[in-house]
Amino acid sequence: MPVEEPNGKVSVPEGLWKKCDSCHNIIYNKELEENFFVCSKCGYYFRLTSKERIKQLLDENSFNEMSADLQSTDPLSFSDTQKYSSKIKHAKNKTKLNDAVVTGFGKLDGRDIIISIMDFDFMGGSMGSVVGEKITRAVETAVKKKLPLIIVSSSGGARMQEGMFSLMQMAKTSASLSKLSEAKLPFISVLTHPVTGGVAASFAMLGDVIIAEPKALIGFAGPRVIEQTIKQKLPDDFQLSEFLLSHGQIDIISERKELKNTISEIVDLLYNDSNG
Repeated sequence: MPVEEPNGKVSVPEGLWKKCDSCHNIIYNKELEENFFVCSKCGYYFRLTSKERIKQLLDENSFNEMSADLQSTDPLSFSDTQKYSSKIKHAKNKTKLNDAVVTGFGKLDGRDIIISIMDFDFMGGSMGSVVGEKITRAVETAVKKKLPLIIVSSSGGARMQEGMFSLMQMAKTSASLSKLSEAKLPFISVLTHPVTGGVAASFAMLGDVIIAEPKALIGFAGPRVIEQTIKQKLPDDFQLSEFLLSHGQIDIISERKELKNTISEIVDLLYNDSNG
């Protein structure tokens, strides 16, 4: 509620309102949360944190995190405008996370699942050694426990500060997923804005079913880089979810409010079938 200050001016407490990045309308936070963080005026999708994703996708109080203690080191003593170790420290303070993915056990409409959720707020959701290790452990746990796996991706790609250590995670995560396939356990990949680089080139596009939110940017290199390389103008919707769906690269576009139900129905079909 607005508060009248001693000088007669009216101030609005911080944290009650949010400005839409698309239409620039001011939205009441409670209204935004009730609408799954989608602008009711223009349909713009606000980016979610891993904590908000857990709240939206899983049954209440059902999430139990695993591998929470894993933390990135600085194997190359990398430094550009800032030391990599300083960037990690800043990201930890900002997000209260140890790295760019949260993994664990949870329940989806009463069914046990393993879930990994990438958080773009931690260094752009970039995949370094810890992200690759945590996702690999999540896959191995799903195989061991014979549970479905869900990975929600939001990432700018491989973490350049770790060089080859980061690029190796592409092969590592992809190889681990082959074990899930051999065990005939379902892997549902959920793509949110954006999914690019080494994440798009590895586990994110390997799902048995690939679901995307509307208008999510999905691809390896960005449109600007591609245009500069091929010297051609790209379609306006190039690399957006709708473009990929029309070209057979993803399976489903799901509105955020329907995402939990969509995943749940697919898991029911695939898991029941594979465990007949």
